Amino acid sequence: MKHCFLLTFTFLYGMTHSSGQQLRMVQDSLGKTHHFQRAAATLALAEASPFLFDRYVANKEYARISFSTVGYNLKPSSWTWDDDGFQTNQIGHPFHGSLFFNAFRSNGYSFWQSVPAAFAGSYIWETFSENQPPAPNDFINTGFGGVVLGEMTHRLTDRLLNNHSRGLNRQVNEILAMLINPSNGFTRLTSGQWGKPPITLTAEDSIPMGIELQTGLRKYNVNNTNPFRDGKFGLYGRIHLLYGDPYKYLSQPFSNLHITAEFGQDDSSKVNIVSVYGSLTGWIIHSAKFRHVAVLSANYEYINNAAFFYSGQSIRMNLFSEFPIRRNLVIHTAIAAGPVILAAVPDHYLYKTRDYDYGPGIAFSLSGGFTLAGRLSYNVTYRGGWMHTTDGIATNYYLQAFTNEISIRTIGNAFLVMESGYFNLHGNYSHYETIDKTYPYLRLSARWRLGSW
Repeated sequence: MKHCFLLTFTFLYGMTHSSGQQLRMVQDSLGKTHHFQRAAATLALAEASPFLFDRYVANKEYARISFSTVGYNLKPSSWTWDDDGFQTNQIGHPFHGSLFFNAFRSNGYSFWQSVPAAFAGSYIWETFSENQPPAPNDFINTGFGGVVLGEMTHRLTDRLLNNHSRGLNRQVNEILAMLINPSNGFTRLTSGQWGKPPITLTAEDSIPMGIELQTGLRKYNVNNTNPFRDGKFGLYGRIHLLYGDPYKYLSQPFSNLHITAEFGQDDSSKVNIVSVYGSLTGWIIHSAKFRHVAVLSANYEYINNAAFFYSGQSIRMNLFSEFPIRRNLVIHTAIAAGPVILAAVPDHYLYKTRDYDYGPGIAFSLSGGFTLAGRLSYNVTYRGGWMHTTDGIATNYYLQAFTNEISIRTIGNAFLVMESGYFNLHGNYSHYETIDKTYPYLRLSARWRLGSW
């Protein structure tokens, strides 16, 4: 409880003194200014707001804390895996962690300096804001997931705000940026930056960014039936954002981002895919004719559709290559492998009240394709992963996914796209029958490209 009071005091102090008294500032090695008190105040608000809502508006039982619950939660032996819903644990907690991360990232701290804030914010919440014992899965999802989603939203809001727009455009950008990154929006409001264009632009503004908008029909089949023949189509939409160049700015964390979000009318969830790839560092592999780069990345994946669901957070080593064979033909390949820090995998036998198991593992992927005359493209990808169950029923799981896509440019930057593939889940159990399920799918869509590609 003492930590909560200190954070609350810091928050109130920062709010009452930000306009009349300059906050203590520290210069880092890059010349950026650290606003520690404002960062701590923003983190405190990210802790207090959901707690007050849960306790006094939603009247949640887990929000009824006391000195005895806090004392129990402070004991390392009290930690235990929780059984919250899939969306709460795999999207809700990472989003909450992004608020903690950006509390410091938006106040002058670098990427690596802001990482501890996501984990510290998670620990404070787990210990002081719930009467349930702290959960390892929540700590990892909020911490690691918060860092990945936090730096992603930090980069996006920088692109929205670091320009010389004024008037209505500036206000629209400010509101959109606050919806994407509430911690940054709160910082701009309390520091007097809201509505004001920057005096100088940051280096991130020169990094190219492209957006793909895709909409069409898709269908998933649960019983390994032919998606070209069986099943019903449903509408879906997808947004894919490419930020940066994998062959440039390699030493800057998240200088290259791939973000994919897919939405549909499946009965399991409106948000079906959230995937974030962010580069941490990389190395150019010199070649006289071809381009190769090795990149260490942080990855967040969330899949939830009518047939299948999965979520994982990993670190991978990636090898990207481009092979210009002829003037109009380019072949590209990608190989990746690395540890999965924590994955949530479907459990068909229901562990306690939870329909998924937790554990670490290993993931790898292979992909390749070609582009002909900038008009016809084909890509094929295989992804595999093995997970050892830490909390659940199964002994281990093996997951694999296969995707192949063909696209044809029609007019301008418009494409017609067909994609087919499958998800496969193989679960080994000590006291139950082995599970082996395949979920084929098919997508037919139109795609539009905007920006730099």
